[in-house]
Amino acid sequence: MNLAERAFSELFPDKQIGKELKITYSRAFNKYNANVKYTPHSMTFKLSYEWKKVSDEIKTGLIQLLLLKVYKEKKRTLNIDLYEKFIKSVGDYAHVTETDLILEQSFKRINEKYFYGMLDQPNLRWGADSFSKLGSYEYGANMVTISNIFKGESKQEQELLDYIMYHELLHKKHKFHTKNGRSYHHTRHFRDKEKAFENPRIEEELKKFLAKKRVRKVFTTRKKSWLMRFF
Repeated sequence: MNLAERAFSELFPDKQIGKELKITYSRAFNKYNANVKYTPHSMTFKLSYEWKKVSDEIKTGLIQLLLLKVYKEKKRTLNIDLYEKFIKSVGDYAHVTETDLILEQSFKRINEKYFYGMLDQPNLRWGADSFSKLGSYEYGANMVTISNIFKGESKQEQELLDYIMYHELLHKKHKFHTKNGRSYHHTRHFRDKEKAFENPRIEEELKKFLAKKRVRKVFTTRKKSWLMRFF
């Protein structure tokens, strides 16, 4: 019985596995990321390469959480508790190997203003030109990623960048809360802290900014398409 099969049996002692379960490791993931791919006959747990060095007890908790998502069930195990304690703390010891001057300046402004300069700088990087995923914080990699659409020099773009940075740093500071197998990242406490941002109209201004950016992007794309007809 491999680790995935053992995790299944301990989580669902009354169920037959009925599938081939296997674990693979990949360097394509960011640190401590993972997912599960399944078909009617198999289930493959794909883990980042860093998981190879982690104890089986903690990996069992990760696999069990992925299983709960697949089967849409709510349960709690000791292994899940171990996994959550690990993932909440491992990023605090991650080396900072990636940064950017604009993002670093934003981090410093937010850290001083809202966290009394007490947060350690995470890894910082720009993401794609996304209008849906404006920012993210990865616990395992201690990484803040922010959409490239905020990479501007205007006062408005700087403030909006700071707001997204503030949101992601709140995740770094307050982590997440788990109940019945589900992780809650935007709790009431989190939302209350988010409202402490100095500009009470920032969400409204963010929506207007995104709407203008979308229109401009569509216009630019159409213009390029039109010009290509003549070259």
